[in-house]
Amino acid sequence: MIKSLNQITDDDRVAIKQTEYNRIQLAKKYYRDDLPLVHYRNSYGIKRHRKMNTLNVTKLASKRLASIIFNEQCELSLDDPQLNRLLAGIIDANHFNLQFEQHLETGIALGGLAARPYVDDQDNIRIAWANATQFYPLRTNTDNISECVFASRSTRVENKQTVYYTLLEFHQWNGPDTYIITNELYRSTDSEVVGNQVSLNRIYPGMQETITFHDVIKKPLFAYFRTPGANNRDLDSPLGMGIVDNSKNVIDAINRTHDEFVHEIRMGKRRIAVPAEMLRPGTVYGHNTADESHPLRFDPDMDVYEAFYGDDSMTITDLTSDIRTTSYKEAIDYFLREFEEQTGFSAGTFSFDGQSVKTATEVVSENSTTYQTRSSYLTQVELFLNQLVTAILEVASTPEFFSDNKARCQFDADNELKLSVHFDDGVFIDKDKQKADELALVSAGIMPKKQYLIRNFGLSEDEASQWVQESLQEQPEYSSNAQEETYGPDGEDTGAE
Repeated sequence: MIKSLNQITDDDRVAIKQTEYNRIQLAKKYYRDDLPLVHYRNSYGIKRHRKMNTLNVTKLASKRLASIIFNEQCELSLDDPQLNRLLAGIIDANHFNLQFEQHLETGIALGGLAARPYVDDQDNIRIAWANATQFYPLRTNTDNISECVFASRSTRVENKQTVYYTLLEFHQWNGPDTYIITNELYRSTDSEVVGNQVSLNRIYPGMQETITFHDVIKKPLFAYFRTPGANNRDLDSPLGMGIVDNSKNVIDAINRTHDEFVHEIRMGKRRIAVPAEMLRPGTVYGHNTADESHPLRFDPDMDVYEAFYGDDSMTITDLTSDIRTTSYKEAIDYFLREFEEQTGFSAGTFSFDGQSVKTATEVVSENSTTYQTRSSYLTQVELFLNQLVTAILEVASTPEFFSDNKARCQFDADNELKLSVHFDDGVFIDKDKQKADELALVSAGIMPKKQYLIRNFGLSEDEASQWVQESLQEQPEYSSNAQEETYGPDGEDTGAE
C-alpha cells in the first residue's frame, strides 16, 4: 500500500498539532512582508486594490535582536586542545558565526530553528539549517526534544508540469543505545500537499533508507533553538513563540496606520482645478492636436492641473488638502511604543521622541529592558550551542560517517561538555566611558596596564606586553643629583624663592 500524506503532521510519528504550524506559517508571511492587498472603493464606487505600504517591524525587530545576541565577534572554545582545534576548523569552514546570526534572525521571527551536522562527499563536516517550518518534533516534552523529522522540499519539471518532492529525515531512538536515521521521499503535483511516498532513487540515488547505530550515538544528532518564554497558544508544545504570535494586533495597527499615511501623501499631491477648455489643445483641421500656431498652454510634464467642467464663472481653484503628518506620526509612534513593550525592547528603540535618535548604548542606559530580553535569549542560545557542538563531536567521533571509516576525534558524550561561549557585549558598553573608567583603575594601581590595553585596544597578550615594555623604556630617568639639588639632606626644599 502506497503511503500518502496531506500534511507532515498527518504522520503518526509526529507529535505536534497542525495548528502550531499554521501559526508559524502566518508568522512567516509577516516576516516576508507577504500580506494581503488593501481593497477599497474609489470616488466612483469602483472596487480597487493595491499593495499595502508596511513597515515590516517583524523583520526589523528580529534583525535587531539577532545582531545584539550573536555576531561575528562571538567565540566558541573547548577546554580540550585537540577537540578545540577540530571545532575551530569546522566553525571556520562553515562560516558559522555569520550563518548563525542570519538563521537566528528567522528563528526569532518564527519562534525557533534547528541545525544538524552531516558529512559531505569530501568527508567534511557541514552544518545544515532548518527554519521552524522544516522541523517537526516526534518524542518530546516541553523542555527537551529527543526525536524529530527534518523536511526539505525541492521542485522539478516533469512532462512540462511542476512536481514537488519532500524529503523527510527522521531521527529516532530504539531504546537507550540504538539511534536510527530514516529517509523517506514524497512526490506531489500540488504545492499544498506532501504527496505519495516514492523511491529515494528518483532524485537521491545512493541515499540509504535507514541507518542504524548500535552503542555509538549517545546524544541526538541535531540541536533545536526555541525562543524564551512559554508557548501560550499550546501549553504542551515544545515549539517557541515568534515575534508575531503575541504582537499581531499591534503590528497590524502599525501597518494600517503607515499604509494610510503613505496613501494620503500620494493622494494629497498638489491639485489645481481649471476649466477644461484651458487644457484642450488647439483645433487643427478638426483634430485636437498641438502645432506651432496652437501650442500647449502648460508644460506637458505638469500633472498638478485637472480639467473640470463648469459654467463660465468657474475659476482656477487649488484643491490641495493638508496632509495630517503630525497626527499620523503620533499614532505610529504610539503603536511602536506598544510594540517595543510587547517584544521586550527598551523604550525608544524604534519609536521617536521628537528630540533625537538614540544609540543602542543610550537606550540601554536609560532602560535595561533590551538587555534583560537579550539575557533571556542568551540562555537559550547557549543551550542550543551546547547541543550542536555535542552533535558535531558525535559525528566526528563516529567512523561510519566517513568514507575511510576513520573517526576524526575521540569523544564521549556522557562526559560533561566544557564549552565556553564568549558573547560580544560591545553594543551595550560606552567604549569611551569604559576607557576612562579603566584608565582611572590603572592610575590607582588596581588594573594591570596589560589588561587595560587588551580590553580597550584589541591587542593580543604579546602585543600588550610589548607596548608596556616600550613605554617603560621611553620614560625619562630621574638622577639622584637632580633630587639633591632640589631637596636638602633633611628633605627640606632648598629651591630658589
